Amino acid sequence: MDATAWSQSQLQRVATMYYVQDETMEAIALRHNVSRSTVSRQLKEARRQGIVRISVVGQEQTSGLGQRIEEQFGVVAHVVPVRETASESHRLAQVARVAGSLLSDWMDNGTSLGLAWGITVSTVVEHLVPKATRGATVVQLNGAVHVGSDEVPYVSALLGRACEAFDARPVYFPVPAFFDDPATKAALWRERSVAHVVDLQRACDIAVFGVGAWRGGVISQVYAGGYLRAADLAATEAAGAVGDVCTMFVRGDGSYADIPINARSSALDLADLARIPRRLCVAVGVARVPGVVGALRAGVVSDLVLDQDAAAAVLDFRPSPRPGQTRPRRGLRRAAPIRRAPASRVDPPAGRGGA
Repeated sequence: MDATAWSQSQLQRVATMYYVQDETMEAIALRHNVSRSTVSRQLKEARRQGIVRISVVGQEQTSGLGQRIEEQFGVVAHVVPVRETASESHRLAQVARVAGSLLSDWMDNGTSLGLAWGITVSTVVEHLVPKATRGATVVQLNGAVHVGSDEVPYVSALLGRACEAFDARPVYFPVPAFFDDPATKAALWRERSVAHVVDLQRACDIAVFGVGAWRGGVISQVYAGGYLRAADLAATEAAGAVGDVCTMFVRGDGSYADIPINARSSALDLADLARIPRRLCVAVGVARVPGVVGALRAGVVSDLVLDQDAAAAVLDFRPSPRPGQTRPRRGLRRAAPIRRAPASRVDPPAGRGGA
């Protein structure tokens, strides 16, 4: 249907369902008996007509959590107030809405966006603000193939939704999440088709990722989906890992290179990830805080979006000694300086969207 056929009341109704009532595009499409792409176009038209106006609200953080994280780790921190009684899923939706708005503002013509699949990034993609671009690309950052897994169609749909929001071209990465043998990975990485995608990953302008955790209210898909055997996970914990970034495991002090499982991971090496100009880490809940701190200390984060409980826990977290050490390492390096366009901190008022 042509955009001129939609009345303002139709566009207002769809925009209210999406931005105010926190409905997904799929739910809106089902209720109105239209396709998801039609809903996406209606949201674009609502924004073009000024029915939807995306604004960045500056707000002092309670106890200065955001500023303290910025000072300690050298990143831009976006702390999202969420009610203590909010469910895990609603807390995730609140944080993902802020991340989705930020990401939509950053996207532009020719932008190359890398996405690491997972529950958090999937929710961020659900809250993207549709924005027409030309020549943009969405690149899969880590493999998803696994024996008995159904994640490949899920990842394809995830990239598809992001591409639809930005009129972008998808680049898939059809390799295992974890290889059985590091030698197999090394051989496959020499194949031109795979090497081409890895080069595109390294050349991304923006990378978006969550932090994996195998404990807490919402278990990351890589663990819930059985990608790692119990023995693999036990050995990884024994090596001091506290979480993963794009399925690359990290310790609380930011070290990762000597964790054995990483030699079998399809993830972009964290040194390469740290060279991407803008690296958006999105995290919800205190269970992910050790991994968040590890990512911060590894220098792979330029922008951080998290809820206020997680923010407070980040400032309180102290990494455990590495295996073989009697005390925590000193002199940990701060996050590397980043190159990025100016951005305002987004701190929505508490209770937005019903949280």
